[in-house]
Amino acid sequence: MQRFIVGTGRCGSTLLSRMLAESPHLLSLSEFFNGLDMSKRFAPDPIDGETLAELIGREQPVITAVIKRGYPVEEVTYPFADDNEAKSPLGRYRRGEALPWLLVSMLPALEAPPDRLFDELIAFAKTRSQASPRDHYLALFDWLAERMDRTFWVERSGSSIDYAADLVRLYPEARFVHLHRSGPEVALSMREHHAYRLPISLIYDAPLADGRSVSELPAPDFESAPKPGDTVSRILEARPPAEYFGRYWSDQIMRGQPALARLPSDRLLEVTFEEMVSDPVPVLRQIARFFDLPHDILEADWIPRAAGLVTGIPRLRLPDLSAPERASLLSACAPANRLLLGT
Repeated sequence: MQRFIVGTGRCGSTLLSRMLAESPHLLSLSEFFNGLDMSKRFAPDPIDGETLAELIGREQPVITAVIKRGYPVEEVTYPFADDNEAKSPLGRYRRGEALPWLLVSMLPALEAPPDRLFDELIAFAKTRSQASPRDHYLALFDWLAERMDRTFWVERSGSSIDYAADLVRLYPEARFVHLHRSGPEVALSMREHHAYRLPISLIYDAPLADGRSVSELPAPDFESAPKPGDTVSRILEARPPAEYFGRYWSDQIMRGQPALARLPSDRLLEVTFEEMVSDPVPVLRQIARFFDLPHDILEADWIPRAAGLVTGIPRLRLPDLSAPERASLLSACAPANRLLLGT
């Protein structure tokens, strides 16, 4: 069975990935699809192994640009070679170098340091004969599950609701857990997350601190070394109004929810972040049953252990906004709320 978790960015799916990783039988693959080239990751034409290796071995330029400028990105768990506070073996890449996307989050969660696993995965990819990217990915996931001595796999990427329609189309027998969270709270979390602030500001031409919009600046340069006052730095230093992030959340839901809504009940499970963190044990049991995990796995002690990763319900940020900014944010989120919640 193919198993996917989909959701917007900052919806709590990273926590769910970590919780599922507590199962000794389930391989939790976190952040595979999201950083792959959008124009190629779901292309219909067959590709050979060398092309596959090049596709999955690339960096993600936005992540590199943010790290180069010294901003933290919590999803980046790679042990950089110049990390003076490392508590585990260090990797081969230094902070600010072009880090392959699969070394950002997915592989560091599976092995430390993850470089050898990355090399083995790339070597396996190169052995693959011509096939569609869709079939290559299944082979990669199965290879990883065997390599890590796991029986099942589940893939989860941030902002995957964006391409949920592609996943539904390409994997017609897969089961999907859709994790969603209050739109205004997602938006306010994205605003404080620099790896979201940069692309959202570019997409929506957000205003900067001096009143100018992003489009009035020179085109961002993701290749050159950072310079004081460059466009990327200025965007990262800005803190655009919350409504722009609400629009992004709403647009993500509007793009993906219709495809999910057409799935039968045995292929879609809707879970809210709020219920997951307030009462995680029954939610995890529900997800385990939905993913058709065997009875002995379902009853194992990993579920209480996974529930222990929840540190509490995050403090709400919406009440901190001024009345006008709150109204603008709620208005920006309204289209998706009507679709998702019927309100």
